[in-house]
Amino acid sequence: MTDALIAGVGMTRFEGESERSIVGLAALAAERAVADSPYAWDDIASLHAGNALAEALGTQAGIANALAAALGIEGVATDRVENTSATGASACHRGVDAVERGGGVALVVGAEKMSVAETSTVTGAIGRLVHDREYDQGLTLPSFGGLAAGAYLDRHDAPREALAAVARKNHRNAVENEFAQFRKEISVDEALDSPIVADPLRLYDCCPMTDGAAALVIAHEDAPASGDDARPHDGGDRSRSNPVRVASAAGATGSHAVADRPDPLALESVRTAGERAFAAAGIGPDDVDVACIHDAFTVLELLELEELGFYDPGTAWEATLDGETALDGELPVNPGGGLKARGHPLGATGISQIVELVWQIRGDLPPERRVAGPDPETAFAINVAGFGNNSVCTVLTA
Repeated sequence: MTDALIAGVGMTRFEGESERSIVGLAALAAERAVADSPYAWDDIASLHAGNALAEALGTQAGIANALAAALGIEGVATDRVENTSATGASACHRGVDAVERGGGVALVVGAEKMSVAETSTVTGAIGRLVHDREYDQGLTLPSFGGLAAGAYLDRHDAPREALAAVARKNHRNAVENEFAQFRKEISVDEALDSPIVADPLRLYDCCPMTDGAAALVIAHEDAPASGDDARPHDGGDRSRSNPVRVASAAGATGSHAVADRPDPLALESVRTAGERAFAAAGIGPDDVDVACIHDAFTVLELLELEELGFYDPGTAWEATLDGETALDGELPVNPGGGLKARGHPLGATGISQIVELVWQIRGDLPPERRVAGPDPETAFAINVAGFGNNSVCTVLTA
């Protein structure tokens, strides 16, 4: 267990094109997180800004410094965190480390504005996440997604509907999520009939490009609060005034070149990071009540669930079809819609997963948005860089 508490959360709506600048998005998320916490701006000792694509897309350089100025908190320590599509979770872990070392309060913000560039520019930038040799050969992340999806379906004799069921579930979960990019249900047939991206993956198997931001206020459990409505962290009901503990935070890298992996369906970084996170928290997969899984492609949700030990190899697709990962299932997965429907602004995604899980644990959501049964006690999130090049896991407890 760490001494870090998530004392406040906030995010913007995720959308295809926001009117706000990237700093404006980040500031809005930060303001909402601080307002959600018992802390004042003067309590913040450090600011950690997650942003993945500034250089590639020509958005705000020095975003952490610009954000501190926009928020009027000059004097705090700042840094920018970049870990491709796992940037958000890595920024969260930077904040956890800061309060563990310094005993104070950290503000963690992730933001991306992907609409500033042409689609070809954005996809080109994301394409560079693969190994140079694979990039030179024309391989892309959707290529790897398609290859993995085909191999998974063949190896486990799974129907194509299994992937479509992941998309249907996550779109359904996003319908009542006011922050989601796609608040529209889709059917399995609609997913199966959508345009091919990388066979057997189709359009509805792939996450979108997104603008958005998310933020966390992370505090050492002994950090005094001085906000206008300062509240002690002394238990009580799990409402806005009660924080969520970061039980553990762990990451791991895997083989950068997918071609070097002995098994194309083995995501070494996912397995290793998960094992470390579970061990540090003193729990196992069976103890998790709700999970946010990095579903940049529908097949990744299945692969990651299996690598993390939630399901045996080749069985996550059956669990999905049986409704086990639905909001009212045994293990609700991606209750806010996941990357697939909530959206995937790279720098903010990992933080938005944690925001969602905090809301679920605190019971802040309306009945139609909450997982079935009592408020969950233990939650798990995984944010993945590239196609499993790096994975970052976080365990949260009430």
